Amino acid sequence: MTSDRTAVKNQEICGILSLNKPKGITSRDAVNMVQRWARGLRVGHAGTLDPLATGVLVVCVGRATRLISLIQELPKLYRATFLLGRSSPTDDVEGEVTIREAAVRPTRQQIEAVLPRFIGTILQRPPVYSAVKIHGRRGYEWARQGTPRLPQPRPVAVYELKVLRYEYPELEMEIRCGSGTYVRSLGRDLAESLGTWAVMSELTRLAVGQFTLEESVDPRTLDEHRWLEYLRPPWVATQHLPQLRLDETSLRGLLHGQWPRCEAQLVPGQKAAVVDQFNNLLAVVEVQKGGRLKPLINLAAPAR
Repeated sequence: MTSDRTAVKNQEICGILSLNKPKGITSRDAVNMVQRWARGLRVGHAGTLDPLATGVLVVCVGRATRLISLIQELPKLYRATFLLGRSSPTDDVEGEVTIREAAVRPTRQQIEAVLPRFIGTILQRPPVYSAVKIHGRRGYEWARQGTPRLPQPRPVAVYELKVLRYEYPELEMEIRCGSGTYVRSLGRDLAESLGTWAVMSELTRLAVGQFTLEESVDPRTLDEHRWLEYLRPPWVATQHLPQLRLDETSLRGLLHGQWPRCEAQLVPGQKAAVVDQFNNLLAVVEVQKGGRLKPLINLAAPAR
């Protein structure tokens, strides 16, 4: 068991872990494994993976938990396997699967021909069993009590769809998409456009932005000391943003909630990372008209 001395020492720890979540555990289970060693610190994940799924789960520790919303906005890369000619109430094999004996068997050419319909900003209906709130309750709560509610379709971004392998009934795909996209819904809707059904049987998240599967660690292998070896500095989460270094007066004002002006040529609405001379991340800002910097995330302020 970790000691109280470890909890005190942990107070200044701040960073990001890229975990390779194994199959069969929840995202919360993975966070709890980290929490065991990061005693006394806030720990949270940036994007849920269902127990069926494996792959990249980004976990933030200490003040880095303030970056969770930013990381959730990053594009995701998935490898998914669907079983055509089958349906289930959960849109995956976690629910009771019904084999549709009379289902058509589309060719690979037919599948690839409909892919462009699902690329871009599309309207997608989340699964009945999902965490989406409907009338104040999660979708899966309604479904589990026997009164399922259909979530309203909502816009999601799909950047790329690629068929990796097709041997009926298995269809393996690579999917690059934005936040909030349900991969099992994508498989369901793709199959429906072909006049059939589909359930998701496997899902691996290969990347969340710059966090990749190759650089991720299985949380079951961590211990009191080893977990720190994989803790990455907060600035890693902002590599995709322009960097700003402010003068002392502007920086002090920003970190106290003011909106200093910046001379950098940035577009209003664009986000930027404010760093010090050692590239330590201090804040994330959004550029306003006239070059004003609106503070969004302050990593310099002590945790409450």
